[in-house]
Amino acid sequence: MAEILNLKSIPQKSIRPLDGHFRDTDPEGRELSFTNYYMQKEQKPVFVITGEMHFSRVYEGYWEDEIIKMKMGGLNTVATYLFWIHHEEEEGVFDFSGRKDLRRFIELCGKHGMDVILRLGPYSHGECRNGGFPDWMYSMPFDVRKLSDGYLYYVRRYFTEVGKQLQGLFYRDGGPIIACQIDNEYMHASSCWQFSAHAFREIMHGGSEGDAYMLALRDLALSCGITPAFFTATAWGGAIVPDEMMPMWGGYAFRPWMPMVNGVHPPTDEYVYQRFHENGVETTYDFHPRYLPEDKPYCCCEIGSGMMIGYNFRFIYPMRSVDAIANIKIASGCNLLGYYMYHGGSNPVMKCGGFTNDGSLPKISYDYQAPLGEYGQVRESYLRSKCVHYFARDFGEILCPMQTVTPEGASEIDPSDTETLRYAVRTDGETGFLFIDNFQDHLDLPDRKNEEIILETKRGEHIFRFDIDGGENAILPFDLDLYGIRLLQATAQPVTMIQGEFPSAVFFVPDGMEGTFEFEEDAVIDETGTNRYCFRDAPGKQILPEFRNAEISSFMVRCGGKRLCVLVMDRALSDRMYLTEQGLVFTDAAVLSDGDTVRIETRDPENPVCTWPESFTLTGASAERLPDPSERVLTRFLVRAVPEEPAISVEEPAPHRYFVRFRKDAFSNVKDLILAVNYAGDVGNAFIEHTLVSDNFNNGTTWETGLREYRELIENQEPGNAWGTRSEDPEETEILLLIVPDKKGARIVVDNLAAEKELVDSVDEKISQVRLLPVYDIPVYQSL
Repeated sequence: MAEILNLKSIPQKSIRPLDGHFRDTDPEGRELSFTNYYMQKEQKPVFVITGEMHFSRVYEGYWEDEIIKMKMGGLNTVATYLFWIHHEEEEGVFDFSGRKDLRRFIELCGKHGMDVILRLGPYSHGECRNGGFPDWMYSMPFDVRKLSDGYLYYVRRYFTEVGKQLQGLFYRDGGPIIACQIDNEYMHASSCWQFSAHAFREIMHGGSEGDAYMLALRDLALSCGITPAFFTATAWGGAIVPDEMMPMWGGYAFRPWMPMVNGVHPPTDEYVYQRFHENGVETTYDFHPRYLPEDKPYCCCEIGSGMMIGYNFRFIYPMRSVDAIANIKIASGCNLLGYYMYHGGSNPVMKCGGFTNDGSLPKISYDYQAPLGEYGQVRESYLRSKCVHYFARDFGEILCPMQTVTPEGASEIDPSDTETLRYAVRTDGETGFLFIDNFQDHLDLPDRKNEEIILETKRGEHIFRFDIDGGENAILPFDLDLYGIRLLQATAQPVTMIQGEFPSAVFFVPDGMEGTFEFEEDAVIDETGTNRYCFRDAPGKQILPEFRNAEISSFMVRCGGKRLCVLVMDRALSDRMYLTEQGLVFTDAAVLSDGDTVRIETRDPENPVCTWPESFTLTGASAERLPDPSERVLTRFLVRAVPEEPAISVEEPAPHRYFVRFRKDAFSNVKDLILAVNYAGDVGNAFIEHTLVSDNFNNGTTWETGLREYRELIENQEPGNAWGTRSEDPEETEILLLIVPDKKGARIVVDNLAAEKELVDSVDEKISQVRLLPVYDIPVYQSL
């Protein structure tokens, strides 16, 4: 039976400007402002896509390229926490050097055209020790997160130092910082003082003073020179958000804190469409704003794009969940899409030798299974979500004002329901986008066949007939103006528009769909002689064996003297696509472009790379042009690096301890070295010169450690030692791996306070593979 959705009589939304708390002007007179629906720059809607990357949790040598990767992933904004303990570990001694150099990080974001949302604190959480408060705050004669002369004195002193670092970097100065968050989850959540975590758990004050506290901290920040265009506050869980701040929401489907049912996590309602920007509508468990939903934009700062691994919560994050939750949030009314975490990290070690992660997590690693790993590893979630971001960013001007329409009962679907089709629409009543989701957390949804959705609009009827694979999602256009030619509907997802020699539109076909296009009646497609086209059945497709037989085609549409090139590809190829100023690049490698240059970052010595349009030709010395196939859409190249995978040896000097040895010149001609370890056991620890550089709670995946930060330590390692376990070869270096066994039947017997004994039935510990993987950085294009 067909689903029918009437869009003819949807009520007109009232879009109005917000007040001066959400407005500022840069030195060129360009205004940043908000309506009750979306952010604007120079009075034009902007769809904001932000990803969290904690600068002090990432080696500063990685920063610039990782910011570029975020931009290449379709983001236009970077969010980052300030952790007080990272900058004032010792009372009165401030540190903004190295990986804690806040100013340099913000400047790099600005260099690459990325806006910044700074999550200021003073309380941050972020699974940081004490929620970010320095240890010495515990001994003060006042509660943290509570207004008092003493507390405000120390916050003011800290904010003053932060303000000095940020001077000239705010939007009004021509800088990239557009917003600052005050506190985090105030009156909703708090943290444990970490040095109490094992003997007893003392939870710090969670807040009790409502708006007065939040506004006092905002005013304090302003007085210290922290002057963003607007302030934000997290709103979920009943957290306090004054009217003068932008409420920020989130959503996590994979939650260590969620109660289990019969030993497993139940499906959540994060993959059920909602109407978050409509007054009087019941929505999910955790959206209960203090304001009328239509009075403020629905903005998100913590959409789960990964999840930490805790000692008692180890799982493999499903990477396909990320683009699916982006689909849900956009369809449900979100015009500011913020991910936590988009880039993983590694915690800095304290000067006293302590660790700054929460005690239930690894001491160093905060990888978070994020789209970009703690050492910049590119994951499936990064690849799949790019095209959603390109779409939201490039079609944002028409998308942002559109309202959400759902079929009756859509927001009440039981998450465990595998039968009901899940869909929603963003529309103005005439044009719009049909959103379909066939992914559910903690549950596999089946392939759907012969589905039919009829959208009745003011301009006519659109009948979508389609299949969609389980685990897939889609955004399908209707009545979309493509450079003056109307696309009536398509079962292909729009990605971007390119104004080149002639206008072009780029689409991909979600898994299971045919990729049909229907243009306005007077349009003619050169390849078919009609106004219709089907990707699945199209002749002349280019099949790319180097990308596991991914497919792409192009066709020309003409109408009323206008012409449009349409590029359409399958999902597999879209995951390999990157937008650059020169055109499109397709590769399994990561692509980094700063406008004038294009590079690829890869672990492979041989890399197939394709480009589009034909005028975009790689110029790097390492790029070899390949012969054209009979059917050509893309230009093919092979990019080579000199193979450099170093030889290693592994020795077990004592139970559960392994030396990994390799030559000190292994860093020659490579950007980084990744130590990749597969092991059976409970916890992995990696040491260089007695310094813990990486750790891992084993969840069955490969444990990876980037060594670039430790290159100097590795290359300066002295040969030999007093007890004869270190190599005597002066050209050789070593890393010690300590694997804590998986202990079966382990229990602690305490005879008295001073005598503990562990009894274990059996242990399991073994390293099955160790590799040292080179990371190459290869220039492939340089503008003349």
